[in-house]
Amino acid sequence: MKMVDVIHLNYLLLPVINRFGITLGFGDVSVEELCLKKNINLAFFLNIINAYHDESFFPKTDLQKFSVKLIVDYLQKAHKNYLHDSVPQIEKLIQNLVVENSYKKQNLEILQSFFNEYKNEITEHINREESKVYPYAVQVENAYETNNYNNALIKKMENYSMQYYLNEHDNIEEKLFDLKNIIIKYLPPPKNTKISNSILIQLFNLEKDLNDHSRIEEKVMIPKVVKMEKSILNYLAKNK
Repeated sequence: MKMVDVIHLNYLLLPVINRFGITLGFGDVSVEELCLKKNINLAFFLNIINAYHDESFFPKTDLQKFSVKLIVDYLQKAHKNYLHDSVPQIEKLIQNLVVENSYKKQNLEILQSFFNEYKNEITEHINREESKVYPYAVQVENAYETNNYNNALIKKMENYSMQYYLNEHDNIEEKLFDLKNIIIKYLPPPKNTKISNSILIQLFNLEKDLNDHSRIEEKVMIPKVVKMEKSILNYLAKNK
């Protein structure tokens, strides 16, 4: 299949494709040719693209065959996309809505305040994963593959397994649902419906992307790391 046909099939895949370092202007090449040119793991790319394209298709087993490092690398690029593109774009649209509807400033400032709370929440969530969860996941994989288990890592595994992280994994999509409802149900009709419609479209797109992102974390990365944790701890228990 040609890469251009992938985008025509589902334009919502554009941000996902960009996360692999693929930008527009790639010509008439096939997916395989472009992945080869960009040094992208073709099988991983296809599994991710299909997982985002079709919710009923989720290759959990296939994705777990790839290294944690490769999975984390993709997830980190998604984080960067959220913080530097999706969230700022929505924030700018909300600011424009406030400016163009100054006669309803109080109502719109409530919307702006609610979004700022969400922005802080998603930023905190991402920072925790980037500083604590992802580095730990890669550490476990490195230890598992090299049979090199230092005391600091063993202590981490005993005190904070990835299973604990799964149990406390924030649902950062819920607030997006509330935010959409404020715009749809409760805001007075805006002067410019194009802006409010654009905000909604962006929110729906971000919500879907975050849901797919969470599925990869919860169904692929976390179970893979938990399995390695158990293997390491069992090995250490047998060889005390």
